[in-house]
Amino acid sequence: MTVLPILQLGAKELRRPAVEVTRFDRALGRLIDDMVDTMRAAPGVGLAANQVGRPERVCVIEIEGHLWELVNPAMRTTGGFSDDPEGCLSLPGFYAPTPRADTASLEARDRHGRKVKLKGKGFLARAMQHELGHLDGGLYIDLLPSLDLLERPGDDED
Repeated sequence: MTVLPILQLGAKELRRPAVEVTRFDRALGRLIDDMVDTMRAAPGVGLAANQVGRPERVCVIEIEGHLWELVNPAMRTTGGFSDDPEGCLSLPGFYAPTPRADTASLEARDRHGRKVKLKGKGFLARAMQHELGHLDGGLYIDLLPSLDLLERPGDDED
């Protein structure tokens, strides 16, 4: 098990779009395994390769015991609207209501290069959009009309 350091807001790698994976080999498998270990240790529900300083277009998502390893993911469709709270392992402890589509579908490859299709609603759709946003060099705070919306749990308590 290898837990990698997660880059924090301000790291230049978080703003660089990821590059397409062309080699589906053991090194890619190790990267995915390390990303899963890192995500679980954080703990989180998703992690993009650029969050651990890697340029590859790879992300992992795990919700309710289902793990998706996505290589070269591309969003195909989105629909509906949701404005639920969202957080990020690269901005620990902060959350904000973030506008996203309520449904999403994407196509990707798995670690062996086989085609993967994923459709999601609600929280899964949000996680898909969040991780693909990272791979495009974005952060959820980019979608906020104001950073004043950022909150820490317990901020409103005396």
